[in-house]
Amino acid sequence: MRLILLLALLLAGCSGAAPARGGAGGGIVSLNPCADQMLLALVPPQRIAAISHYSQDPRATSLPLDVARRFRATAGTAEEVIALAPDLAIASSFTPPATRAAFARAGLRTLYLGSPTTIAASRAQIAEVAAAVGAPARGRALDAQIAGALAATRGEGAQPSALLFIGGDLANGNGTLLHEMMRHVGLRDAAADYGLSMTGRLPVETIIADPPALIMSPDAGGRTAATRRRLLAATGATTRDLPFPRSLVNCGGPTIPLALERLAAIRRGHGA
Repeated sequence: MRLILLLALLLAGCSGAAPARGGAGGGIVSLNPCADQMLLALVPPQRIAAISHYSQDPRATSLPLDVARRFRATAGTAEEVIALAPDLAIASSFTPPATRAAFARAGLRTLYLGSPTTIAASRAQIAEVAAAVGAPARGRALDAQIAGALAATRGEGAQPSALLFIGGDLANGNGTLLHEMMRHVGLRDAAADYGLSMTGRLPVETIIADPPALIMSPDAGGRTAATRRRLLAATGATTRDLPFPRSLVNCGGPTIPLALERLAAIRRGHGA
């Protein structure tokens, strides 16, 4: 039920194509894929003048592609954003200084967002964006969804070892939002067992002598994942290999309840 409610919140008002905007400008332009999904949860689609091109890329989006493709997307250049004359531009904290300076010269109201590495920081960012777009009530509703998911997915007892690959042999490690969510539901992030901190490459040769109980991956059908499964099976390893949707890897915010529910389901299925 929580999943259904959250999807309804994200897609509210998005049953049809977003209205085309005229040349007068206005609205909100997002150059940040994580801000894209927050905007869909916080404001009517008519207020969104453009989203980032990342959200229309299957490898980077945290939105359903059919929803993302209803909106205009930009490549993120200063020129095209300034030409749209938005009421607010939301960008990443990694935005180059030259682009920031161009926005400032054009008098654009801007909000630069970092990449939260904790649930608490992500919840604070939701409140920040909600305040910036004048939607504090929707921000509180989204925060309540996260609070409910946290209460419902807290893991108790033994913690099976798990690796979460976010693409190829790139594994998630300590100090990340995904790491905190894994720990919350009762999974032990095994990345540190192999000398990995933060996020980095973890080839199968590194884990084959002592494989984890679980491996999760968004590209289970890819060549790297298939090779990993084959080599682990050849050793007699009992590691369970389970899919983890790519749309749950890239961002926090509205993704947190969905990611927690998927991780908790994997934890329950493991039977630990």
